[in-house]
Amino acid sequence: MDTTAAMEHRPGTVVLDGPVRLASVDIVIPVLDEERALPGCVRTLSAFLGGSFPLPWRITIVDNGSTDDTWPTALRLASEFDQVYARKIDVRGRGAALKAAWRDSPADIVAYMDVDLSTGLGALFPLVASLASDHSEVAIGTRLAHSARTRRSLKREVVSRGYNALLRYGFGVRFSDAQCGFKAARADVIRPLLEHVEDDSWFFDTELLLLAEHNGLRVHEVPVDWIEDLDSRVRVVRTAVDDLKGLARVAWSMSTGRARVGVPRRAEPTPTHPNAVVARPRAVTLAKFTSFSIIGAFSGFIYALLYLPLREHWAPALANLGALVLTAIANTEANRRWTFNRLGGPHTAMRLKAALLFLANYAVTTTAVLGLQAAAPGINRLLEVTAVVATYCGLTLLRFVALDRWVFARSRR
Repeated sequence: MDTTAAMEHRPGTVVLDGPVRLASVDIVIPVLDEERALPGCVRTLSAFLGGSFPLPWRITIVDNGSTDDTWPTALRLASEFDQVYARKIDVRGRGAALKAAWRDSPADIVAYMDVDLSTGLGALFPLVASLASDHSEVAIGTRLAHSARTRRSLKREVVSRGYNALLRYGFGVRFSDAQCGFKAARADVIRPLLEHVEDDSWFFDTELLLLAEHNGLRVHEVPVDWIEDLDSRVRVVRTAVDDLKGLARVAWSMSTGRARVGVPRRAEPTPTHPNAVVARPRAVTLAKFTSFSIIGAFSGFIYALLYLPLREHWAPALANLGALVLTAIANTEANRRWTFNRLGGPHTAMRLKAALLFLANYAVTTTAVLGLQAAAPGINRLLEVTAVVATYCGLTLLRFVALDRWVFARSRR
C-alpha cells in the first residue's frame, strides 16, 4: 500500500480554539506549635509541587494559636516562596484552621494535609483529579483500603479500625477512613457545608464527611502510603472520646432533619449512548417487589421456626417480640442489599424510620395474637403461629411501600 495514500487517511490533530483553564488547588497546612516540622514540610511540598504537579497550586499555612516560633517561621517561609501564604487565627483546632482557610481561598479545589507529611505525596494528584474532572465533590485518602500501605502503632491501628467500623455500621457510611489527614473538596460545594460543621477540632473531618454523604455528595477515596510520625499532637484516647460525643450530636441532627444543607445536587445518571435501551420504572418496581416477596416469604418461614420454640417458654407478646427482632434484622439487611440496592447501608435517619416501622409491625402482630387468644382461649399452638404469620405476611405490601418510599428512599431529592 502506498505510504502517502495511507497517511492521507490518518486523522489530523485537534487544535482547541481557546485556552483550557485548569482547576487551581489550595493546599492548607494547619499548624499548632510546629516550628520544628514546618520548614521541612513546606520545602518538601513546594519542591514536589513545582516539579511534577500539573495543576496551578498554592500552599497556605494556618497557625491556629501557637505559642512557640511557628508564626515567625511561617512568615519567613511565605517570604521565601512565591506560592506560599501564611495566616494566623486565634482559635485553636484543626477544624477552625480549615474553616478559615477554605472559606476565603480563591482556588477551585481546597485541600489539606498534616504538617508531618505522614501521607505519601504521590497520592496528591489522584486525590484532586476526581474533583478537577467534576467526578466527585469530596476526596479523601484512606489508610484502610486493601492497596494502602501503612506503618503505625498497634494502638492507633485498633482505635482507627474500631472508630471507622462504628461509622460504617452505625451511620451506614460508604467511606472507609474518616480521620486520615489528607482530604480535598470542591470549594463551591464544600463552603455551604462548613457553615453547618460545629466542631473546630479533630472531629471536624468526620462531621464534614457525614454531612457530605447525608446531603448526597460523592466522596472519592484514594489508597495512600502512610507512616506514623511519633511527634504528633493527636491524643488518641481523648480524641476518641470527643469523637463519640460528636457522633451522638450529628446523629441527632440527622434524625431531626437539621443536617440538610442546600448544596449543589448532582444530576441523576442518564444513558450516555443516544440509542441506549433503558428499563422502564415499572420493570424496576416489579423486580423490587419480586425480590421483596421472596425475602418476605423466607422471613415468614424463619419467623415461624423462631416463634414456636419461644412460645413454649414465653407469653405470646414476648415470643412475638423475640421472633420479630431476630427476623427483622435479617429481613432489613437482605432488602437493603438486594431489593433497594443500598449497598453502603442506610443512614441514621433511615435506621430510625426502619425501627418505627418495626414497632408498627410488632403492634399489629401482637394485637392479632392476643386477640386470637382472647377469642379462643387454649387454641392450638400451630393455629396460633399460623394466624400470627398470616398477619405478618399480610403486611407485606404495606411494608414494601413503606420501605421503598420512606425508609430506603434516596437521600438526594
